[in-house]
Amino acid sequence: MPAVLITGAQWGDEGKGRATDLLGSRVDYVVKFNGGNNAGHTVVIGDEKYALHLLPSGILTPGVVPVISNGVVVDLAVLKQELDALNGRGVDTSRLKLSANAHVITAYHRTLDKVTERFLGKRQIGTTGRGIGPAYADKINRVGIRIQDLFDESILRQKVEAALDFKNQVLVKIYNRRAIGVDEVVEELLSFRDMIEPMVCDTGLLLHEAMQADKTVLFEAGQATMLDIDHGTYPFVTSSNATAGGASTGSGLPPHNIDRVISVVKAYTTRVGAGPFPTELFDEMGEMLATVGHEYGTTTGRTRRCGWYDAPIARYAARINGVTDFVLTKLDVLSGLETIPVCVAYDVNGVRHDEMPVNQTDFHHAKPIYEEFPGWSEDISGARTMADLPVNAQNYIKALEAMSGARISAVGVGPEREQVVVLHDLID
Repeated sequence: MPAVLITGAQWGDEGKGRATDLLGSRVDYVVKFNGGNNAGHTVVIGDEKYALHLLPSGILTPGVVPVISNGVVVDLAVLKQELDALNGRGVDTSRLKLSANAHVITAYHRTLDKVTERFLGKRQIGTTGRGIGPAYADKINRVGIRIQDLFDESILRQKVEAALDFKNQVLVKIYNRRAIGVDEVVEELLSFRDMIEPMVCDTGLLLHEAMQADKTVLFEAGQATMLDIDHGTYPFVTSSNATAGGASTGSGLPPHNIDRVISVVKAYTTRVGAGPFPTELFDEMGEMLATVGHEYGTTTGRTRRCGWYDAPIARYAARINGVTDFVLTKLDVLSGLETIPVCVAYDVNGVRHDEMPVNQTDFHHAKPIYEEFPGWSEDISGARTMADLPVNAQNYIKALEAMSGARISAVGVGPEREQVVVLHDLID
């Protein structure tokens, strides 16, 4: 059976949890391979709405094994909070597996994240302040703490002492904050040991054995292509690889096992935080998209910046990820518009760019070149086939497909899990 990857084609919040949910019982494992609790998925099942931040969306599907693999940074307090909340609502969370090699977010990571962002002032990146970046920095600097360290108190204490020798100097002498005690960090981390012990394993081996047993493995990326540390709008990015290549390094499953790459893209564009955004709207139309589309961050609650669909970004995502299928979400938000602009290229100082400019400065100064498409006034929330959609909505989908670099295989027409037009099977 295949390994399938779902990633975001824009700046996140495209509806990746919804795409995961589309595959339902046909998936045996759902793997989160990057990021931490700095992003979220909102999944609507009937009258129930679930906001997930650290947990894979597959935890809501009976029989599916949800996996937090080695590429994730884990805030154990958040993990406990999410598990407790789901258990309280009757969701079975006992199937969760957690990589022994995943890195841990500590109190000093969260503190450093917040004070550093404030210190940057006008140059702020827009971090969520949840310690993600500092935890990844420690990982790269080889001074990080891993899940497995919680099962050897001596090693854990040594690592925390080594980390705080330097970090307390920074907190006290540069940021004028109090020093963080070794004991308080160690005690907090050890308090989670009993909770995680049943779920900790070699997730790379687990996934290898799943593939050998002909199971279907779904990789679920956190954040999105334009927030990837290597391929996004640096430095306004996340601290991990949110693109298809990150699935292998973040899980231990080799690239040749992944034979389907599904990228989720909104029928318009949003982003949270600072950074360039060529199609961003600053008028009542942008407010309309935010209001009708409920564009508020699952994790942060921040209002998302809104703009029109950006075809060069979709093509870029298709190329970087090797996209085989797009899932187009929130088409219903555009209902009622007389015309719908789509960015087909950029103007940079009088020069047309049909693809993303190679350097950051040009992208910051890029002005969208729009092509306008006729809108529709009909309510499309009840559509389940392409023929159910108004002709102009069908033409809009076909136009986006032609200019985005891969076929559109499913279209979201409302917030409920059944409000989807499926054009092509996402697995077979």
